[in-house]
Amino acid sequence: MIHIQVMHDSSEVIFYNIPELPVKIIKPRLSDYPNRRVICHWHEDIELIYIVSGEMNYEINGKTVRLSEHSMLFVNARQLHYGFSADDRECDFICVLFHPSLLRVNARLFQTMAEPIIGNEGIEYLLLPESDSGDYRSIAGCMREMAALRETAAPGYEWEVIGCLGRVWSVIYRCCEALPMGAGAERHADRQLQREMASYIFCHYAEPLTLTEIAASGHVSRSKCCLIFKKYLGESPIDFVNSYRLEKSCQLLRNTPQSITEIALRCGFIHPSYYTKLLSRKYGCAPSEYRIVNSYRLEKSCQLLRNTPQSITEIALRCGFSHPSYYTKLFSRKYGCTPSEYRKTS
Repeated sequence: MIHIQVMHDSSEVIFYNIPELPVKIIKPRLSDYPNRRVICHWHEDIELIYIVSGEMNYEINGKTVRLSEHSMLFVNARQLHYGFSADDRECDFICVLFHPSLLRVNARLFQTMAEPIIGNEGIEYLLLPESDSGDYRSIAGCMREMAALRETAAPGYEWEVIGCLGRVWSVIYRCCEALPMGAGAERHADRQLQREMASYIFCHYAEPLTLTEIAASGHVSRSKCCLIFKKYLGESPIDFVNSYRLEKSCQLLRNTPQSITEIALRCGFIHPSYYTKLLSRKYGCAPSEYRIVNSYRLEKSCQLLRNTPQSITEIALRCGFSHPSYYTKLFSRKYGCTPSEYRKTS
């Protein structure tokens, strides 16, 4: 399970995975994220998304973009964004994040062909659907190539990644040339207010929070606060608070032995029963079941299914499940198939 780590200002903590380069290349599935949804965040890095198979929605500053198979998305730096499942469908994709400093190979080129795009609040994102154009084929090929390079990690592959990013940026530059180079000051101000209020929530989620307090953190009225959250995040401030509390509680369920009541209180839920109700509504299971589904026990059972001839009942008991039917239920919820089906396809 993948979880986005954010700072108190709602910016994502980027853990680059290429030595000596501010670049992160991953090839996840949407189901790797809790509830097939990534928490809303922003970062200084440029983000590139290529859909390998399936589809998903991407929310950028309150605008929903539908990403279909083989489409390509460029998200500019400092944009509020998150991806989520389209109709609960699966999606395999390649995600590349890189810091704008990587484009400073030449000061003149950066000032004329990179900075005007990165610093333009009017250029939030760029969608390139699948087509026969040379630009699309070039940029899609670069995304697939970078994923393959990261996987093999042959000596000197870092230079090839830089070359791919250069080709990608040349396409982005050509596509952005025709776009307006101005930005709405009011829109930029609203995004900044949203970041400030989200930052307040991230700092105080464990405490009782009211709409009045959240609005005051952004120096706006309650109605303005609700409008901004609805516009950029698609939910009310209080719903956003509860979503973040649930996200933090899931981390504790997976990584600590604390009781359900302790976790609920630690994450700002005064009544454990209300916490259980919200988590069940969002993830489709009670906190205790979520803890088991995301524990090592199911992963261990997968190893036994693949590598031993033991029966399903024997594997369930060996991995700590007293009732094989309950084990099958949890297994199916996590992997989308029964243990016997998993064994046949592994």
